[in-house]
Amino acid sequence: MTSLGSRRRKGRAVDGILLLDKPAGITSNGALQKVKHLFGAAKAGHTGSLDPIATGVLPICFGEATKFSQFLLDADKSYVATLQLGQRTTTGDSEGEVVEILPVPDCTDAEVDACLEGFRGQIEQIPSMYSAIKVDGQPLYKLARQGIEIERKARTVMIKRLALVSREKRQWVVDVDCSKGTYIRSLAEDIGAVLGCGAHVTALRRHRAGPFGLAEALTMEELAAIKEEKGSQGIDQMLQSVSSAVEEYPSITMTALTAGYFLQGQPVQVSGTAPRGLMAVFRETANESVFAGVGEILDDGRIAPKRLVAVH
Repeated sequence: MTSLGSRRRKGRAVDGILLLDKPAGITSNGALQKVKHLFGAAKAGHTGSLDPIATGVLPICFGEATKFSQFLLDADKSYVATLQLGQRTTTGDSEGEVVEILPVPDCTDAEVDACLEGFRGQIEQIPSMYSAIKVDGQPLYKLARQGIEIERKARTVMIKRLALVSREKRQWVVDVDCSKGTYIRSLAEDIGAVLGCGAHVTALRRHRAGPFGLAEALTMEELAAIKEEKGSQGIDQMLQSVSSAVEEYPSITMTALTAGYFLQGQPVQVSGTAPRGLMAVFRETANESVFAGVGEILDDGRIAPKRLVAVH
């Protein structure tokens, strides 16, 4: 009889990051399960939820890359959102029921820019009851579906860029660069509140997640076609490296000897480190530099391991 401890995870070992262009009409977890099945992978996870109506860049981490998913969760994101003015919905997007219809004011270009300017920079946001934030282990959206509403604390987020792409009287298209934890639905609702007419999101496309952009992303159909033609080896070649999750971080390469201590969990002294913060760490081998993990600079200048790649 096989003991619980000796059971092996089903699927093959796959390491790397797939950049999926998530389709509309499916949850991020639903997309993850489809992609995991396509790869036949033992271990996979996504890096932050996109609403079912949303499309665009969804990095999916396999194997060793799952250790570094938090760094992508913490990264800045970029979106193009379509806002419908004059209607408030239960969810802040077009999936919800319309709860209020209001007249839309005739805004001048100056009034539009003044409205958007109020949301640029550091702002406070109250997350939607239909967000995935957990309270006592329960996602808010599950409570909302039961008709339960609880008080939510405002969160500080950073809107680094908020630009108008196009507008009609009842519809604005905006380009948003923002910090982690920003809810575009909440932003739409807040813009609607300032205008006095309400608003909700009818379309949302993520153009960037950390270092990854749409140009590198593949659709489900493209992945399936590659696998059909070239098999598992073909889709494996579509994966980004594990280290790409932290390619925006400063990096350092350690000698094999120093890296040996680092990989055993010990802080090490290395010249040329940044004053503070996180660094991508590589180790020298006979032929190349190999990603070792992420280190954190201590007050004394040493680098302490934060996340390590398993050495086979």
